[in-house]
Amino acid sequence: MQWETVIGLEIHVQLQTRSKIFSGASTAYGAEPNTQACDVSIALPGVLPVMNIEAARLAVKFGLAIGAQINRRSVFARKNYFYPDLPKGYQISQFEIPIVGKGAIEIETPDGPKSVGITRAHLEEDAGKSLHENLDGQSGIDLNRAGTPLIEIVSDPDMRSATEAVSYLRKLHSLVRYLGISDGNMQEGSFRCDANVSIRPFGQEEYGTRAEIKNINSFRFVEKAINYEVDRQIDLLEDDSKVIQETRLYDADKDETRSMRSKEEAHDYRYFPDPDLPPMVLDDAFIAEILESLPELPHQRQLRFVKEFELNARDADQLTSDRALADYFESLQALTKVSPRIASNWVLGDLSAALNQSEIEITDIRISAKELATLLDRIEDKTISGKIAKEVFTAMWNGEGSADQIIKSKGLKQITDTDAIESIVEQVLAESEEQVLQYRDGNQKVIGYFVGQIMKKTAGKANPQQVNEILRNKLGQ
Repeated sequence: MQWETVIGLEIHVQLQTRSKIFSGASTAYGAEPNTQACDVSIALPGVLPVMNIEAARLAVKFGLAIGAQINRRSVFARKNYFYPDLPKGYQISQFEIPIVGKGAIEIETPDGPKSVGITRAHLEEDAGKSLHENLDGQSGIDLNRAGTPLIEIVSDPDMRSATEAVSYLRKLHSLVRYLGISDGNMQEGSFRCDANVSIRPFGQEEYGTRAEIKNINSFRFVEKAINYEVDRQIDLLEDDSKVIQETRLYDADKDETRSMRSKEEAHDYRYFPDPDLPPMVLDDAFIAEILESLPELPHQRQLRFVKEFELNARDADQLTSDRALADYFESLQALTKVSPRIASNWVLGDLSAALNQSEIEITDIRISAKELATLLDRIEDKTISGKIAKEVFTAMWNGEGSADQIIKSKGLKQITDTDAIESIVEQVLAESEEQVLQYRDGNQKVIGYFVGQIMKKTAGKANPQQVNEILRNKLGQ
C-alpha cells in the first residue's frame, strides 16, 4: 500500500523582551538557577500578572509579516495541568481567541513553491525546567524560564514530507530573526519544535492517528525524527497493529522516537478565561504603528537581489535567509568594484565556510565587509590572483593583518611583467619537450600541465590570463 505522510508543526518562539510576559523579572539567558524566579513566576499568594505590552507588539509584528488576521480583542486562559516545573498548577496561555489568527507562509519544495497554512499564533508563558544531571539520582527545578514570553505558532497539517517540514521550519526561523522578535537560538531553547505526524493511504481524506514528537532542537533532528516516526507508523499498520495517539520524545543518540505519555486532548486541560487578566484590546493606531515598522521581509529582499544584482534565485535565497548575512552582502557590494556575482560567491563560499568551521555567527565575523571589499578589489586590479586571494583571506581570518599588509609582508603581489612571464614560459617549454609534442599532436589538455609548471616556478604569482595568452602564442609558433 502507498502511504501519504501528514505533518503539522507547533513552534514555540521565545520573544525578545527584557522582562517576562506578566512580571518585571529578567529573561536574560544563563543566570544561576532560580535567581530570576520572581513572586509571579512562583505563584506567591496575592500576586497578580500584568501584561507586558512589548510581547503583544512582537506577536502582532509576526502576524502582520505572514498576512494573518490580527484579533483586536484576545483572551488569556488558564491551561490546567500538574508538573513540577509549573508552580501555579496552570499555564497562562490563549485558547479560544488568540492574538494572531489564520495566515500562511510560502516554502520551496522540489516541486516548486507551496503555501503552508498557519492556524494561529498565540501568546503564552513558558514553564520552568527540570534538571537531572549531577544530582545523585534526584531531580531539580530551575524556574528562571517560568514566565518567559512565547508565541506558539501552530501550522495546518499541510506538509507531506520531512523535507517540507524542515523547509517550513527554516523559513519561520529566518522570519522571526529578520523581524527581530526572537534570536531563534535553538540550543538555548528560544526556538523549539513539536511535530505532529500521521500517515494515511493515498487518496484517503480522513487523517490517520497522529503522534506528537516533543521539543526537537535542531533542523537535522526534526528531519530524522519525522522520518523515523513515519517508518514506525507504516510498520505498525502493515503488521495489522494500530497507531495510538501519544506524545513521544526523539532520542538523537539512538535515532528513534519513544513513548512519553498518552496524548491529552484540549478538554483535559480544562481551559477557562484567566480571571486575573482582562481581555487584551488593541486599537488601530497600535496595529498601524507596528505595520509601519516592518522591515523588508526575506522573500521581498530575495526578489530584489535577483532583480537589482542579477543573482540567480538560489544564491539570492541563501543570502537573504539571514538578515545579518544579507546586510553584510549589501555592505560588501556597495564597497567593492567586483561584480555582485563574484561578491556573492565569496560570501556564500569562503566566508560561509570559515564561519561554519569556526562555529560562529555572521554577527561575530572576523573580517568586516570593508576589509573583504579591499581583498576583492586586489583581485579586480590584478594585484593578486584569485588563488592567492584565498591564501590572503585565510591569513586575514587568522588575524594576521589587512589584505594589503599580508600581500606586502608575504610578497604575494602578482607578476604582471610580460617579459618576466615570457621568460618563465620559455623555460618550462624547454624543459617539457614531450608535452610540447603531445600538444602539437592535438592533445589540448596538456596545456594544464604547462600552466601548473609555470605557476609552480612563480609560487602562484604569475597573472593567469597573461600566462595563458603567452603560452598559447609560444605553442602556436
